[in-house]
Amino acid sequence: MIIDAHGHYTTAPKAFEAWRLRQIEGVKIPALMPRVSELQISDDEIRETLEANQLKQMRERGHDLTLFSPRAIFMAHHIGDFQVSSTWAALCNDLIHRVTTLYPRNFAQAMMLPQSPGVDPATCIAEIERCVRDFDIVGVNLNPDPSGGHWTSPPLSDRHWYPLYEKLVEHDLPAMIHVSQSCNACFHTVGAHYLNGDTTAFMQCLESDLFHDFPTLRFVIPHGGGAVPYHWGRFRGLAQAMNKPLLEEHLLKNIFFDTCVYHQPGINLLTEVIPLDNILFASEMVGAVRGIDPRTGHHYDDTRRYIAATDLDERSRQQIFEGNARRVYPRLDRLLRSQGR
Repeated sequence: MIIDAHGHYTTAPKAFEAWRLRQIEGVKIPALMPRVSELQISDDEIRETLEANQLKQMRERGHDLTLFSPRAIFMAHHIGDFQVSSTWAALCNDLIHRVTTLYPRNFAQAMMLPQSPGVDPATCIAEIERCVRDFDIVGVNLNPDPSGGHWTSPPLSDRHWYPLYEKLVEHDLPAMIHVSQSCNACFHTVGAHYLNGDTTAFMQCLESDLFHDFPTLRFVIPHGGGAVPYHWGRFRGLAQAMNKPLLEEHLLKNIFFDTCVYHQPGINLLTEVIPLDNILFASEMVGAVRGIDPRTGHHYDDTRRYIAATDLDERSRQQIFEGNARRVYPRLDRLLRSQGR
């Protein structure tokens, strides 16, 4: 089985984006704020957007299932206040639930949190409880920078985040650490801010003893971990200078990386540097990089090809394709078993 651990509904029906744009206008002019009941999307519209895009490519590439969440750039937690974010998060999570209901063997749900700059993360707990109660969620997306590129929140290791972590541990929910839209002109959203977020999250954990307090908390750092594998010696040296344990003991029981790295040398380096137990297959299609690589003639985000071309044996490849995802996401494993898979 091939499980893609990183997918977003980037092709959601146009009516969904139109409602969001009206909500953003409503932040400026309250009289223009749309009602939730005004958002109308049919099942056929959802099917049409997926059949021509994600499902089409999954079938062409041989992917069996995708962990699916709301579009990362659309989380945009910096817009409006907590009420705006809460309303938008609930609509996004409801839409992903409809996707997984229509295609239960193709998609599993990861949820968006209703974060807002300067707001206690404990305010996210009600939406987590709703999604656990009403949906088969298997994970959450956690934005370490709700300010959108200005980094006004405390580090992930700060007790500011602890109420949220307690709830994630209670429900056995891993968190993919995924920033959203950058509103800082210095940081291109997908070319800089995403990778900055990945690298920053890892370093924040390295500096702390977070996983001493939460030994079963699990973070998935996407996009191959940003700069982390490429600078593994730097991070090992920093940990040593801080008198931290070896990284394998200090972080790698709790932190995992995906394969959203869009060239063969990058995947080769990832699999050579990072222990195989800590690598989850992912592509993030249809996502940040949608073009075709002129050197290969294949889509940049066709990451299955890169794993297949490594020197790994078949057992190791299958560990990356399936085994690690089922271990890191135990609720996903239970969901698949309930389907006889």
